[in-house]
Formats: sequence, structure tokens, C-alpha cells
Amino acid sequence: MTRHGELGTALHRWRDRLAPAEAGLPSDEPARTGGLRHEELARLTGLSVDYLVRLEEGRATSPSAQVLTSLACALRLSDDERRHLFLLAGQSPPAVGRVPDRVPAGVRRLLGRLAGTPIGVYDASWNLITWNPLWAALVGDPAQVPPRGRNAAWQHFTGRPSRIVHTPEQEARFEAALVADLRAATLRYPTDVRLRFLIGELRRASSRFAVLWNSRIAGVHDSATRTVHHPDVGPVTVDCDTFTVPGCDLRIAAYSAASGTDAADKLALLDVIGTEVIGVATGPVRGPGDGLVQEPGDGLARWPGDGPAPEPGDGGEPGSGTDPAADPAPAGT
Repeated sequence: MTRHGELGTALHRWRDRLAPAEAGLPSDEPARTGGLRHEELARLTGLSVDYLVRLEEGRATSPSAQVLTSLACALRLSDDERRHLFLLAGQSPPAVGRVPDRVPAGVRRLLGRLAGTPIGVYDASWNLITWNPLWAALVGDPAQVPPRGRNAAWQHFTGRPSRIVHTPEQEARFEAALVADLRAATLRYPTDVRLRFLIGELRRASSRFAVLWNSRIAGVHDSATRTVHHPDVGPVTVDCDTFTVPGCDLRIAAYSAASGTDAADKLALLDVIGTEVIGVATGPVRGPGDGLVQEPGDGLARWPGDGPAPEPGDGGEPGSGTDPAADPAPAGT
């Protein structure tokens, strides 16, 4: 059976088990057995009967997160069933609470063993929360940048200086992937105040971001090359790959170069002298024995002053915020 067929079967089973009274609907047939009719589920969800039938028959194959949320509520699904529903529909299950920003111990140990590879770890809203010394040596020390400047979307769309240079094609793909990631994060973490505030401030500060956000553009982080203009060793062209960690919703950005290339030699040189040049030892606290560094505290991106993030307006509109131009230039992402 295909995934779409499994989705239809699951919806049919959940509809059959729910009596109208359990769903809060009156029943004019006291002797009636069985579950909800399509017409009754349509009344509860606001969806058409035809669409519900096509879903169950596997002919409607791309239900949105909003449709799935409405179905889960109407069918009184448990948390596990709701997650299963989203997975059957090919969607990322929604989460509650705030964007996770902790790196599991096993992931930290694994990353710490990747010597010679610049690595930065981001949360689902693209706040840089952990990095290794070679990452800091290559793109600039994030410890010297205010937390807001460590957000990849904020840095890019507000035009903060960066050592990384994109071609027009690379920039278009990068922007599409960032915006798509942030939109997906708002669906998974609908109650995260800081995420909503970030979206609102980006829409206020960047007309480019606002246009892409309103266009509902889709994009993914594919493998690509990046050129980093280092002030001491010159341009370094590296391969850039982004990996997602299941379960904790982290993004791992890794830069690498083929053995024997000029870029590989420059990375090896920075691995030896880079930490001394940039003074990483005065930066964030090191994790025990893992070769990574992480900002003390909860790791959440906050605005200058490190106070609590302001409450956003309804629907993620801009909050009061601070002047974006007041931020020191970030070191690059």
C-alpha cells in the first residue's frame, strides 16, 4: 500500500471509531452505530465532503499542515496519532513549546571527533548555538558577535558583513532554503515567542525577506560550494553541506575540502594557527572533551543587552525591537 493509501486508511479508521456525541455533534438517530459521516467531519473541519472523500481514497495527496491540524482536532487524535498523521502525509509533525536549542551529548561527541572540519550547529530558527574552533577560525569568532548577529537569517537579510561570498544563483537558493526553514519552524513551534518575534523583525528590517515570506517560496539546503575570504590566508573555496538531526531539530553546517587541494591546505593551516590568531580561548565555554564551544546560558538568540525578547504582535508582526543598524558586524556564517 502506498503512503497516500495508508493515510486514507488511517483517516477512515479514526472517523469510524468516533461517535457524533464524542465529537460534540447532536445525533438524530438514537439507534445509530458506527462513527462520523463525511458530512459530519466536514462540518467539524470546514473542509468539503468531496475533499475528505478524495483524501480517504488517496486521490488528494498533499494536505497542508493546517488541514492536518484541523483533522487531528476534529478526530480527537492523541499526540502519537497526530504525529503519525503528519508523517503519513509527508509533513513534519508539529511540536509544542519553544525551538529546542540543546545539543545531545552523543551528537556533541560525534562532532567533536570531526577534526579538521569547520562545523556550526544551528537550531530550527537558524540561531548558531554551537561551533568548533576551526569554524571560528575560518568564518570569524561568533563569541565576538551579539546573539542576534549569530542568526543566519538575520545576518544575511539585514546585510551584515560576512566573509562568505555567494554567486547570484547560490544566494537565491540559500535565501529560499532559509525562508522555507523558518516557515516550517513556525508550524512546528507555533507558540515560540522568540521565533515569532524574529520573523516579525525580519519582515520589518528586510523588504527582500518580506517578499520571499509572502511568496511562500519552497527551498532546501543542497550541497554547494562556498568561497570564504579569510583576512590572513586569502580565499578558501569549500564544499558546504547541511545535515538535520532527527529528534532535536538541529542543523549542522559543515565545510570541507578535498585532500590535496589548496583549500585543504589552508584549512589545515587555520586548524593549527587559527585559534591563536582569533583568540577563541576567550570565547564561550567549552564542552567537556568534545572540541566544541557553546554560549553559556540557554543558548537562545536574544537581542542586544541579553534581556528577554519583547513580546511580538499577533501573527508574528514586528515587535518594538531595536535599531538593526546598531548591531556590531557579525563575523560571518
